[in-house]
Amino acid sequence: MSEPVGANSFARLAAKANKFAPALLLLAPLLLPGCASVRVLDAAKPGAPLIYAGTRLDWYALNGGCCPLDHFGAEAPRYPGLDLPASALLDTVLLPLAVATELGIGLQVRGGN
Repeated sequence: MSEPVGANSFARLAAKANKFAPALLLLAPLLLPGCASVRVLDAAKPGAPLIYAGTRLDWYALNGGCCPLDHFGAEAPRYPGLDLPASALLDTVLLPLAVATELGIGLQVRGGN
């Protein structure tokens, strides 16, 4: 049997990507505090949006919003266009918790010690 065209080049690309995976995992915690989702949820401003909060903050900044601190309780990231996909992904993962919080369902989740 012969391999499909491009299968070998895909395997080489995957091997190269695997070399960078540990570096990305090490850098992720350093980049996370700059993420709009983390900033907005960490600010815990009363009345600030919770559902897709980081994505909304990035979008607000991209469209020239004047005062993100007043609306979201947090400053927008320096590069909101780069942050937007990561914030959308994190906001999607956190969506069930955000909806539960908006509906007033107490999950009594605690972190740390």
